[in-house]
Amino acid sequence: MEELLQRIADNTDPKDSFQIILSDNTTSFNTRFNPPLQLKTKKKYEVALLNLETYYSFPNIDSNNSNFRYSPDSGTTWIDIEIPHGSYEVGDIDATIKQRMKQNGHYDTVNDEYCISITANTSTLKSVLTIGNDYQVDFKPVNSVATVLGFNRALYTANYQESENVVNILSINSILVNIDIISGSYVNGTTQPTIYSFFPNVSPGYKIVEKPINLAYLPVILHTISSIHTTLTDQNGKLLNLRGEYVTIRLEIREKR
Repeated sequence: MEELLQRIADNTDPKDSFQIILSDNTTSFNTRFNPPLQLKTKKKYEVALLNLETYYSFPNIDSNNSNFRYSPDSGTTWIDIEIPHGSYEVGDIDATIKQRMKQNGHYDTVNDEYCISITANTSTLKSVLTIGNDYQVDFKPVNSVATVLGFNRALYTANYQESENVVNILSINSILVNIDIISGSYVNGTTQPTIYSFFPNVSPGYKIVEKPINLAYLPVILHTISSIHTTLTDQNGKLLNLRGEYVTIRLEIREKR
């Protein structure tokens, strides 16, 4: 009876609960606490992510896939366009290439038309390359944008060519939020300190405000927290590139119920 009464008393006592805000302009950072956070040693604690704010700034075009090479004279002369690093849709890539071609004088000045066009086929999820006159496109360079557009590393001369593969415009399928003070989380069968995962519901360039509808609390493995190491990765464990934008994460640590 005494044990039962103690259990009832424990369940009705107010539970410790407090919030922590972590913020940085990188996706791998340490937050130190001075003095350290001291949790009650005889109690168990759990933590959940309350919200995350940042900007959709992770690039899908970088040094690995930023080249577009074309020829205006059937392969006699080749021009390399370097697409600036950033977050692009297929239409944005097309607009950037056309802008550079116009600067190079490689377009129909009379009709203000371009001899190379890239569009998206929303039915097949592939991209379409249209080439006119004596123009050619070379997707063979190792840093070619072909991988994003779904094309093979090959030379294209046909008037109309649909990509062999679906576009890979979204290199990130999921964003994983990791903190090193938890247990009880698995990613692909392996223990990982992942407290939350999600995919942005906004387009590139817009602010991400992620608020879980149902909070998922995971066990805290420390009673003295001197620091928290936070990382944001993609589904493959690769650190995200925020390009200097800040990320702010709000956590709740509470006594286990």
